[in-house]
Amino acid sequence: MRKFLLFSAALLLTAESVVSQTIVSTEVENKKVVLEEFTGIHCGYCPQGHAIAQSIQNAHPEDVFLINIHTGSYSTPGTGEPDFRTSYGTAISGQSGLTGYPAGTVNRHLFSGLSQGSGTAMSRDKWTNASNQTLAMQAGVNVGIESDINAQTRELTVHVEVYYTADNSQTTNYLNVALLQNNTLGPQSGGNMGNEYVHMHRLVELITGTWGEEITTTTTGSFIDKTYTYTIPESYRSIPAVIEDLEIVAFVTETRQEIANAAGCVPTFSNFENQNDASIIKIETPKTICGDMIAPEVTIQNMGEQPLTELIIEYSLNSGAVHSYSWSGEISSLHKEVILLPEVQFEPADVNSVAVLLPTDDNTNNNLLNIEVQRSVESTTTVSLSIYTDAYPDELSWSVKNSSGSVMYSGSGYATGSRIHIDQTFALPDDCYTFEVTDSYGDGINYNVSNSYLYLTDSEEFNLMTYPTGAYGAGDIVHFSTKTASSISQNTENSIKLYPNPTSDNLYFPHPDFRSAQLFDVSGRLLTTTDKSEIDVRSYPNGVYFIKINLGGTHTVESFNVSK
Repeated sequence: MRKFLLFSAALLLTAESVVSQTIVSTEVENKKVVLEEFTGIHCGYCPQGHAIAQSIQNAHPEDVFLINIHTGSYSTPGTGEPDFRTSYGTAISGQSGLTGYPAGTVNRHLFSGLSQGSGTAMSRDKWTNASNQTLAMQAGVNVGIESDINAQTRELTVHVEVYYTADNSQTTNYLNVALLQNNTLGPQSGGNMGNEYVHMHRLVELITGTWGEEITTTTTGSFIDKTYTYTIPESYRSIPAVIEDLEIVAFVTETRQEIANAAGCVPTFSNFENQNDASIIKIETPKTICGDMIAPEVTIQNMGEQPLTELIIEYSLNSGAVHSYSWSGEISSLHKEVILLPEVQFEPADVNSVAVLLPTDDNTNNNLLNIEVQRSVESTTTVSLSIYTDAYPDELSWSVKNSSGSVMYSGSGYATGSRIHIDQTFALPDDCYTFEVTDSYGDGINYNVSNSYLYLTDSEEFNLMTYPTGAYGAGDIVHFSTKTASSISQNTENSIKLYPNPTSDNLYFPHPDFRSAQLFDVSGRLLTTTDKSEIDVRSYPNGVYFIKINLGGTHTVESFNVSK
């Protein structure tokens, strides 16, 4: 079913007008490029296609428009994955004759010698050539566009003008208006970003339907003036529709296969609830805190009608001293800016709170935000890495970086074709470290094998990262700090008893010097921190866990089993 009705609250189409043009040129212009890329979240080579398309647009930012259409088997989401498909993708890709992904069409034109098969679809290495050819052609028809979104009602108004500078070979053309969304985070095979891959130019709606609205006057001097209104839903296929991330592309087709010309725009915004409204969207710090210095990053969004030009940002760590930072610049309505706050010293704890406060404005409900950040896992100064790869070790890379970002140890460029063992021991002085492993294809090191693995452990056999089957997907990161072995070794003089072990509900670990405890799973992931000498484990699945207990000067690490 079409998601809009003519002359309804969802979509209004005006009749063709004979008034003079206001936003479209009447001079002869060259063609603009519309690159429709057929893609999917499970397509390992699609990120290369995204990069190539973006480079073409970057070279011609006013003349190239990208539309990413998620379609085909590679776009089918797995359990819990976002569904980026639309009801239009199958029809549009079906007429292109594509034979592999990623594929793309440039103005839906058939370029001799560049096609994947017999249709208009081309492989990614042909898009630049086809785009350059298109940009050198005279258009014969010009397109102008402007749009606005009502910030309170989410109603989008799109005004499009079309002017013919030459007779068109087809007596009937079609006007298409595509709604795209940027900056959507999600999975992407080959993207090396886990679920944080940034999906751009993603088709979410064709306001004029799959093949557009008819244009019946296509001779020299013909002028078409159309206005559409469309209410943007809260989500598309359960994926939030973020109005500040939307863009519009309008294009005229001579048939379904040939795009004559195009125009695009980013909507303006109007009718805000408040004139002055700065909102804290998020606070970012290292995933775990190591040391006693921190420089938070805060993302500010302007939710008001007036631009933001200055702010006094206050922030504190663990309810300590309040620090103040004066920011100046300009953030327009609904836009965001990431502001790096000056580094400050604080007294770290196992769980650390970071609070940021903005000045009072028209809406005080979004002026304060608190987050909690765990302290990094502690390790001895000797750390060992053991990996048994699948048959594609060339996809594997890993590194150990210190607090300054310098690479202490790394591995990559392994030969493909056969499985290999990697066993390496690192000597790491007292510092903060990051271990990162990535797989360029996005399937970890368990492709078609059952006994691959990755273990990162310290000299006390504490697991910093564990993948018994190597199934870490596109990659993983662990942050840890090293201390001399004496400061974190098990307390042999004052041994601690865990009971009951195994347990199905509560685990107890009383000791006269008890201060706090951290609970980890077998992969070294911190699950919780407590200042009590007991932990409720009823919410955790069966398996082996580690508990690190602070005894006021030393630490002890013990293992136990959850069995229900």
